[in-house]
Amino acid sequence: MKQSRFMSLVEAIANVAVGYGVAVVTQILIFPVFGLHTTLGQNLKMGGIFTIVSLARSFALRRLFEAIRVRGTK
Repeated sequence: MKQSRFMSLVEAIANVAVGYGVAVVTQILIFPVFGLHTTLGQNLKMGGIFTIVSLARSFALRRLFEAIRVRGTK
């Protein structure tokens, strides 16, 4: 069954939302190990930037693979 563009976007958003939380927690735990000391606000902003990039990447890859799948069935 074909996945719609809208559902691709919904899936990407859900994936990235969970990833955002994981990224922020990881930054808080790992940055000090490398001598990087950031505030919670800075971690949230960096996580937001990475989230936007990840959302675009995830959506683009999903659409690419859907296009490949559709071409293969014709």
